[in-house]
Amino acid sequence: MKRIYLASPHIGDEEMKYIQQAFDTNWVAPLGPNVEGFENELKEYVNVKNATALSSGTSAIHLALKVLGVKEGDVVFCSSLTFSATVNPVIYEKAIPVFIDSDYKTWNMSPKALQNAFDDAVKNNKLPKAVIVVNLYGQSADYDEILKICNKYNVPVIEDAAESLGTTYKDRQTGTIGEIGIFSFNGNKIITTSGGGMMVSNNEEYTKNALFLATQAREAKRHYEHKEIGYNYRMSNICAGIGRGQLKVLDERISKKKYIYESYKKAFENIDDIDMMPIYESPNYWLSVMTIKEGSSIKPIDIMEKLEKENIESRPVWKPMHMQPVFKGYNFFSDLDEGSVSEDLFNRGVCLPSDTKMTDEDLNRVIDLVKCCFVKNLNKESITV
Repeated sequence: MKRIYLASPHIGDEEMKYIQQAFDTNWVAPLGPNVEGFENELKEYVNVKNATALSSGTSAIHLALKVLGVKEGDVVFCSSLTFSATVNPVIYEKAIPVFIDSDYKTWNMSPKALQNAFDDAVKNNKLPKAVIVVNLYGQSADYDEILKICNKYNVPVIEDAAESLGTTYKDRQTGTIGEIGIFSFNGNKIITTSGGGMMVSNNEEYTKNALFLATQAREAKRHYEHKEIGYNYRMSNICAGIGRGQLKVLDERISKKKYIYESYKKAFENIDDIDMMPIYESPNYWLSVMTIKEGSSIKPIDIMEKLEKENIESRPVWKPMHMQPVFKGYNFFSDLDEGSVSEDLFNRGVCLPSDTKMTDEDLNRVIDLVKCCFVKNLNKESITV
């Protein structure tokens, strides 16, 4: 039975041209023409002044924290509803994460919860050194409100746009709205370099410092001299070549992701127990996520297990960071008197297959199986998208 993936690499016709060029010139080691080309082409796509291609999105967040001067004991506010890679670099620097809840409008950082965290920080005379805002599942956060709060306290925003390349917020590309933005090109992202990331900023000093740290903090001497600890974080010329080819079809990938989301939404519109993830501004629709209404007899695990039996991949919504055992004991701020939005979404959400290689037949197969969980005596032949 054919495997249907949640989101897998989708390689096209352009990538091999750049890879072959690297082999033909023997430029297979880190750095090279593809790295510079990928940086320039991505800068142009998102309209930002500076970009540094790196080995991962995680390394990009780490360097963003470093260039902003985050040190041991500093506080960093972070979205709670995210993958742990957003927060792990905070711990690398022995800083203190404080987790901020989501809102239902965007599923991203709640401005009201963020204000609650700042109120507490002011009271304790411990303002954060930075705020990391995640664009979850390819959807922008409410940056007007978030930046209004952060600017009031003169605290920079790191925009974790790992999942949102190609998403726009009020005609601005995500990743360029905060002081520093980061992208990921992991295998499941909307475009991939097999592994890799990018740090972008309109601040040239941040970029110069990040580039220095990413290349082992080597001083400009004939010999190898180091005055501080650096990292081996640069992207390889081969990976960058893949990225250059992938970037050419990014708009096509976004269109296909949107088609998948809208197909699910239309197919489930008459099932009262299902809601699709809300659309805010102009997302890239990276993953199509559904939630099951509270009180339904069907649970997310029922859907995931049914799909799994048919060789179809699905996932729960990210488990919030404030619920993770490794981050136990760190502060969490919400705007709710009880519980949290992020925990509620985790409990009721299912990430559905959103692979851009899916055919209509594949999509119908997934829709059919999900519907079977809710609708008795389903006529399979009547399902269309």
